Amino acid sequence: GKLSSLVCAQEKKIFAVQGPYPVIRSLLRARGWVERKLPRGGRRLKQQLGGQKKQQLETEPSDDGDEQGEAVLNPRGGAQPSLGATEPLHYPWPHDEEVEEEEEVDEDSDKIHDLMSYLVRDQVPNFLWTIRLSSIDHELLQRIEVVNRYHWVHALSTKEGLCLSLQNLPWFEQADPNTFFPRCYRLGTTEEREAFIEDFHLTAARSLLKLALEKAGDRLVGMEQPPKSNKGPGDHFSHPVPPTEGPGSSLSSSSRLAEEALEVCKQHLGVLEHQDIDRKTPSPCRTCIDWNCFLQDYYRVAHEGAGLALSGAQRERCRDLLRRLAEQLPQFSIEGDRNVWILKPSAKSRGRGIVCATRLEEVLRLSRGCTTPSARVREWVVQKYVERPLTIFGTKFDIRQWFLVTDGNPLTVWFYQDCYLRFCSQPFSLRHLEPSRHLCNVSVQKQYKTSPHQDPRVPPSRVWSSRQFQAYLARLGRADAWHQVMVPGMKAAILNSLRCAHDHMSFRKGSFELFGADFLVGEDCQPWLLEINSCPTMSPSTAVTRRLCANVQRDTLRLVLDRKDDPSCPIGAFELIYKEAAVPLRPAVGINLMVEGCSLKKP
Repeated sequence: GKLSSLVCAQEKKIFAVQGPYPVIRSLLRARGWVERKLPRGGRRLKQQLGGQKKQQLETEPSDDGDEQGEAVLNPRGGAQPSLGATEPLHYPWPHDEEVEEEEEVDEDSDKIHDLMSYLVRDQVPNFLWTIRLSSIDHELLQRIEVVNRYHWVHALSTKEGLCLSLQNLPWFEQADPNTFFPRCYRLGTTEEREAFIEDFHLTAARSLLKLALEKAGDRLVGMEQPPKSNKGPGDHFSHPVPPTEGPGSSLSSSSRLAEEALEVCKQHLGVLEHQDIDRKTPSPCRTCIDWNCFLQDYYRVAHEGAGLALSGAQRERCRDLLRRLAEQLPQFSIEGDRNVWILKPSAKSRGRGIVCATRLEEVLRLSRGCTTPSARVREWVVQKYVERPLTIFGTKFDIRQWFLVTDGNPLTVWFYQDCYLRFCSQPFSLRHLEPSRHLCNVSVQKQYKTSPHQDPRVPPSRVWSSRQFQAYLARLGRADAWHQVMVPGMKAAILNSLRCAHDHMSFRKGSFELFGADFLVGEDCQPWLLEINSCPTMSPSTAVTRRLCANVQRDTLRLVLDRKDDPSCPIGAFELIYKEAAVPLRPAVGINLMVEGCSLKKP
């Protein structure tokens, strides 16, 4: 054991793992690496500066502000494990991660690894895999060659950061974020808050016209239900409002309400077509009607089933305006008629704090107070909900797609060709906005039992592999949609997000990071980016995720370790999708402001 440890130290094969990653630990040991084990959870080893080697134990707060112990590396060595211990070292995981199953440990094998870890206790690891960098002593971190995290990825991996980054996309690429990212607003800023309110108003006007056509038995071209193939009884692509209005439920002036919606949409179309370019007054969409009264009437129609009748002339104008608006608005196809929005805390993960809302006052009430500086960590964003998603057996799903960044200059991005789908536990419905129907996060859905109304063909594990999804699409006669629409769309969304967030991220040579992007699929199979997660969970919660998560960890190590010595080694399901030309680094020193001369002498 001592000889092996010395050899590993000479060959730079010492690693450390912080967090629930038994697969990483096993794969590195199989390569002949030796682990420098971390101290037990609940305490932090911190080096005392000033030349002293004294070590102090302290508790570190988590990113969420809760007291939470984490194992932390220190450059002068860690807690020494008992040589005769057969109990494995357990590392608590932060709240942002899924809880994994405990690692099975062979007692005899663990004795050997404990001994070898003891022998390298004073060595600096050459490779570190950690949940968060804040857990690692900064001095030591500078000396570790390869780390699985980058500093400052918030511009990409927080909801607020991604929202702000994609607003700047046109400065970097000839691309429109509205074609792949549902429009999103940071409610903590006055300007974006007002922009959201205007967007809500305009979307309500379009929704009212759609409802009016549906109640009249009409349907806009391009919004009709796709032809049936071998869909199950739960599969659906549109969500019409049932005729629930009864006696006395009609509006007092439905003609006036329809006329107001038509006028708003006409004015908005003029803005989109630049017909207002010479107008010096404020946007007519904000002032042309009494919005408070309009919204209350709209709620009655959309949510209470109030009647709404169109004259023949109004019906023709309605069809024409909606058709022209569909040509101008990239997200027209994901809008329904209920104007649903989704409110999210910026820095939370696993679906925590997310709420769906259909009323403007409800969104503003939920987000009230987020403009204060002290609430910046809990910054809220509001995003347009995809009301017309592709469903499987009548159930909503999303896609977890991995990608790997191995360099920031030149930006180098790898796309993992295997991914998985996450299903909700109840059938999709816009009339019921419970999390069990609308939030696909595993952490959310595991709190619910499968609904008795759920189609029995939905997998009990609520997870599918991408291969199972492709087989399903083939049975629907849409086999080409995966490779021709969904995968290219996901790649483009990932690259566009990285390009516009790149300047606000901190990269380090030799390090890398695996990200998990979440996508929703529209009825037309177009993927829509929802968010990007740093340090995605590797929890083997199902048979599908057990296999895929193990594979992506294996292939990541192949790519970042094995490929350095053998460029032709297999890299599994990773595909290089982008490597830009290297950009010369700007000098650290700015303009030389030194003035040369001689001092004046007294006469």
